[in-house]
Amino acid sequence: MSKTEELKGQAKQGLGEATDNDRLKNEGRADEAKAGLKDKVEDVKDAAKDLFGGNNK
Repeated sequence: MSKTEELKGQAKQGLGEATDNDRLKNEGRADEAKAGLKDKVEDVKDAAKDLFGGNNK
């Protein structure tokens, strides 16, 4: 899911740059940042699961 959000953010940012629309550029950057944050949270969850041997999601 995060990859989809990242691509959506890149598309918005590109469209914003092409149309000189600052709001769209900023929304795209925010979408990309949110996708990156979700990836990091998943990495932490995986690391905790490995460390503690849990099967929690």
